[in-house]
Amino acid sequence: MLLLAASPVGKGRLVDAASVLPVLAAVPPSVLSGTDTANVVELADPLEPQAVLTRLRAAAAAPGPLTVFVTGQLVLDRRQRLPHLALARTTASTARYTAFPWHWFRDELRLRPAGATTLLLDLHADAETWELLRSTPLDSGRGNAVHGRIAPPPSRRAVGAPAYMKAVATILRSGVRPPAEQLHQQALTRIAAENAGADIVISTPGPSAGDPHAAITAAVQSGRHSDADALAARNEQAAVAAHGPASEEALHWAEVRADLAMFAGDAARSCHTWLTVATVRLNAGQAPDAPAVEAAVDRAHHQWGQVRDTASARDLGAALAELRGRVPGRREGALDHVQRQLRQLQTQG
Repeated sequence: MLLLAASPVGKGRLVDAASVLPVLAAVPPSVLSGTDTANVVELADPLEPQAVLTRLRAAAAAPGPLTVFVTGQLVLDRRQRLPHLALARTTASTARYTAFPWHWFRDELRLRPAGATTLLLDLHADAETWELLRSTPLDSGRGNAVHGRIAPPPSRRAVGAPAYMKAVATILRSGVRPPAEQLHQQALTRIAAENAGADIVISTPGPSAGDPHAAITAAVQSGRHSDADALAARNEQAAVAAHGPASEEALHWAEVRADLAMFAGDAARSCHTWLTVATVRLNAGQAPDAPAVEAAVDRAHHQWGQVRDTASARDLGAALAELRGRVPGRREGALDHVQRQLRQLQTQG
């Protein structure tokens, strides 16, 4: 389990997020998780997005079910107008660099088995973010069960309370953990009088047994990597026929196949697929700093570092260097790293 409570220090604070942690901490870990044993990682008012990313990545890599409790406030970065979770040092003008991009939750949890992840959210939004979220749902990933609420900005510069998450904790302190959807409904009932229906309510169950992602996960877990790729390929072909090769539906399945190649230990195929996804997105007019474009190039870069065949590494590296020139990403020196590695490869036979 990951317990994350974050909000800015100072006048930008909309909610006292960390106040919920003692209430959650009073619940036995096995009840919080709904499993016999559980490891709990707690982050209270973290300072740096990378620190949160490191903990989230470690939690995502752990086997078994994962529950992520997130309490805090949402802000938009001024450059891309994408939702971010505000951290201790976040201000309106520095959100892109000091807040945690919400799409990182989706990106880091995407490789977990379908249906193995639950997010419980108690979020407050500033006025600008609230207007966006009224028409654009918060994307927390396809394979996850997500329950919670987003509260509008409190009035008169008041600091709000994480009432939903405190209600969740109070219910769990009884010693019984109901199914997530039932827990969510009970918590909403407890806070109904105070929120008066103003919140955006989030309730997305996990994938059903018939979901192809669940079948792909089962194939990977049993070592049937070629079967998993064949199933993903059929879904990709159907999406291309129905929506076109540059559609989000088709690109999603291409990304799934890139991940499946990684699971199968084929770094070259994974790298090539991510490079193709990034190129298709760019050619379709997506911006070089769009999250999906940056993520595709970053993953191609990572997989390229795992390629052991020198000839393949040279060919893929040349394509990666060209893309890195257009998509530098958030990590400084990424293009320089590719160029240095390419020079070393040129000296090898």
